Amino acid sequence: MLNTNIIHTPTGREEAWRFTPLAKLKGLHDGSAVIGDSHSLVSKQLPGGVTFERVITDIHTTSSDDVIVQRVVGAPTIAKLTIDGELTDPVILGRSAIKDAEYSRVQVIVKKFAKATLIVENTGNSLIAEDIELILEPGSNLTFVTLQEFENDAVYAARHHAIIDKDATFKSITVTIGGSLVRILPTVEFKAPGGDADLQGVYFASAGQHLEHRLHVDHLVPNAKSRVNYKGVLAGDSARTVWFGDVFIRAAAEGTDTYELNRNLLLTDGA
Repeated sequence: MLNTNIIHTPTGREEAWRFTPLAKLKGLHDGSAVIGDSHSLVSKQLPGGVTFERVITDIHTTSSDDVIVQRVVGAPTIAKLTIDGELTDPVILGRSAIKDAEYSRVQVIVKKFAKATLIVENTGNSLIAEDIELILEPGSNLTFVTLQEFENDAVYAARHHAIIDKDATFKSITVTIGGSLVRILPTVEFKAPGGDADLQGVYFASAGQHLEHRLHVDHLVPNAKSRVNYKGVLAGDSARTVWFGDVFIRAAAEGTDTYELNRNLLLTDGA
């Protein structure tokens, strides 16, 4: 595990955390949550050409300045999903019930020229910090669907990070309707020219819920395309949503094509 003493604990004054009710994170941000050895992510449908296994590793392929992600990547076990070939049926992952809080590391590798749809169904009353790394090899195509349908007392803090290689296509659909606090960081990193990322999301916050989505698209290379389109609805007393969209176009990223949109509908007073 990482030495959590060297990880900065947010106070709420930081720009990345100033809208997040830290107390509702139940210790995921400061290391006080009791982390068990159980793993809630399970396979529900694995078509041919797909493998799902848990491996022990100390290799970290990406870095993050998010303190929760930093704690998660110190976990020794990683759930590794490898997709090869052009699949007609979706790959479906779900959640099993566990007692303790969880640091969940997930790595999805979409092999060269493979094509698939991956659905992650998040349910239950879990306390989960998660890092999902999606590696798209050259010419691959992945549609990644995440459904946050947690019970009312669940907490989910996660990064969904896509690394897109040459001429690969990535589509992300994020649906968030359940949970006490859900904080997701959908991020994209273009590794080579020709990549295409389409990030779509919809969220519905009801009374007492805090639903937060912070997107970051990093255009490191020339001739890559990104689209972001998120829409939200708020209804009920103290319903809260946060949306933050950031596109970083580096000097070398000539020919970048990017666009972002976020719209929200307020249905009741007090939200």
